[in-house]
Amino acid sequence: MIPVLTRAALALLLLFSFALPGRAAKTTYYSVGAASIDITPDYPVRLSGYGGRQKESEGIDQRIFAQALAIGTDREGPALVLAVDNVAVPAYIREELAGRLAKKTRVRKDRLTLCSTHTHTAPMLKGACPFLFGADIPPEHQQRVDRYTRELTDKLDQVALAALKDRKPATLSRGQTKAGFAWNRRPQSGPVDHDLPVVVARDKSGKIRAIWASYACHCTTMSDVPNHVCGDWAGFAREYLERDHPGAVAVVSIGCGADADPQPRTGLEFAKQNGNSISSAVNTLLQQPLTPLSGKLECRVKSVVLPFDKLPTREEWNARAASPNAWLAYHAKQNLARLDRGEKLPTELPYMVQTWNFGDQFAMIFLPGEVVVDYSLRLKKEYDSSRLWVNAYANDVPCYIPSKRVWQEGGYEGGDAMIYYDRPIRFNDATEDLIVSAVREIMPAKFVAAGKSDAPAASR
Repeated sequence: MIPVLTRAALALLLLFSFALPGRAAKTTYYSVGAASIDITPDYPVRLSGYGGRQKESEGIDQRIFAQALAIGTDREGPALVLAVDNVAVPAYIREELAGRLAKKTRVRKDRLTLCSTHTHTAPMLKGACPFLFGADIPPEHQQRVDRYTRELTDKLDQVALAALKDRKPATLSRGQTKAGFAWNRRPQSGPVDHDLPVVVARDKSGKIRAIWASYACHCTTMSDVPNHVCGDWAGFAREYLERDHPGAVAVVSIGCGADADPQPRTGLEFAKQNGNSISSAVNTLLQQPLTPLSGKLECRVKSVVLPFDKLPTREEWNARAASPNAWLAYHAKQNLARLDRGEKLPTELPYMVQTWNFGDQFAMIFLPGEVVVDYSLRLKKEYDSSRLWVNAYANDVPCYIPSKRVWQEGGYEGGDAMIYYDRPIRFNDATEDLIVSAVREIMPAKFVAAGKSDAPAASR
């Protein structure tokens, strides 16, 4: 048995040994670059998000932007995330961007992530939510939609290259706070996710170079009147964070908030208020010690297919085509025309799940589409909410992605909204399990194991 005095002396010796300069915790530096680009149209263009619009944009309440954040050296193969002020950036734009970057950079397709902020007051993109207006888009309007789509793609290329060029040594750290303005909008009500995760990059002097934050809520503080361009609460959150941290780039992405609307709403002042809620919460968090990251960044993707429910018969399409609901009728007539041309209607939807892992310390999940809150709540419960960040509206926004609960309840998010995205019918009831299974397949075992080893003994 060691005498008490010897124990104390030994403890003191250990304390001093860890305090020596050579024993200090090693700081990990990543190669980090960030850039932002203005994507505001300088001409009238049809805005997406609300089906009641029949005119092109008539003003600008706030300029809109795209941001890029690059992490990693060329030797490692950099990871690149872009956040775009738009309701729905489709997969083909990501594919085009990936192809361009592959020719000029070391960014592989599996390490490219493209997020939409889902603001409902940004220009429509070609093929995105194509039946939103329940009528054909006038040719002159479509020409400007196509023009903006080309210009946006070029600007995403530019901002990606700028972020890669900007790379310098930086620390990365993470934290999580809360914001309270999201509320479940479904008639049956339901849960919300008020978590506000943050990653911050600082240079060697400690100055903030980039802030990345995410919140699970629709960008619908603004309505279709006035018919103006605006980034909504996500745009104002970015604007205020960049104001408060001169020289930094703020990236705002959206979590699983497909069934959540901001409260209060509707109007410009409320958009500013909600944006300020995000920036204030993030700023308060940044005054506290955050958890440093040191793990190697690994990116993985898994493609699956989500089956649709049983397709309507021709008789059912004919009945829908006679509906007094202009949107339902337009959707049915377009599908009847396809059948008349001998085309087959799709029976499934391609869907790509993506993960980013910083070793076993921290993980991000990126899910395409308008994903309801049940997904983030389930995945956080399964994988340790303190180390997990779940993004939606990522790499594609093909339609709403209901959970099994929402599918059973039905309604707008459960299937009714599929007509605006030009999907033939709602999904079947296997959707949630297929997506969660895909996440499980690509989530590294070491990350999962670390969560179990950190768990309290009673819960193991």
